[in-house]
Amino acid sequence: MSFETTVRAFTAALDDPSAPPPPMTGGRMGSPDARRFAVYRNNVAVGLIGALEARYPVSRRIAGEALFRALARAFAQARRPRSPVMIAYGVEFPEFIAACDGVGPHLVDVARLENAWIEAYHEQDAIAANVGDLAALSPECLPGARIAFHPAARLLRFPTPAASTWGAHQDGADPTAPVPFAPQDALVTRPDCEVRVRVLPPLAYDFALQLREGATLIEAAQALDASAFDFGAHLVGLVESGAVASILPGQN
Repeated sequence: MSFETTVRAFTAALDDPSAPPPPMTGGRMGSPDARRFAVYRNNVAVGLIGALEARYPVSRRIAGEALFRALARAFAQARRPRSPVMIAYGVEFPEFIAACDGVGPHLVDVARLENAWIEAYHEQDAIAANVGDLAALSPECLPGARIAFHPAARLLRFPTPAASTWGAHQDGADPTAPVPFAPQDALVTRPDCEVRVRVLPPLAYDFALQLREGATLIEAAQALDASAFDFGAHLVGLVESGAVASILPGQN
């Protein structure tokens, strides 16, 4: 049996708890030992659950040990790693638990935020623009300017106060439920190699989304059609947050 065939058979047996141990796993008695092979199966499950616990610590705390481990074990059985590099393992976890009975949207949203935090942390490096870059634009070029977002920037819209909940769990204290329990928008950035989560004010998400989809500054502002929208404050806030890699000037 070739090495590749052996690895495939071993992996298939690990994935299926009902499968007998592969024939090449003979023990001292010269035949496959199901009890010994079960140790490998358990080690795989423990390792994958541990990876999810490390990726979603706040979600684990909110759900409680028993529920989170049950969800993590179900996910590990359904979604095996596609790469030996474990950085990306668990990306689909929020989507997975959203389809599970008894899991509310608040837990799903917090998991989405934690996943975005990890993605931002591991995203490629790039220099962030600053307010000086914005000030260097001539008044004629500003309306037609476009924004190139930093690779680490993540925009999220939640039907729950997920960002406040996540923030309340960062200081080690026993958190309380955010009041009021209302939807929130969040921006995840990584200025100076430090991941930050910012709760966005009203209209900021819509403005940033328009820019991310290619609108000019003036097009993004006009799309909102809201008298309460402060163009300058939102634009400066977006740049100061570290979400912008570069500002592309418009035509004179």
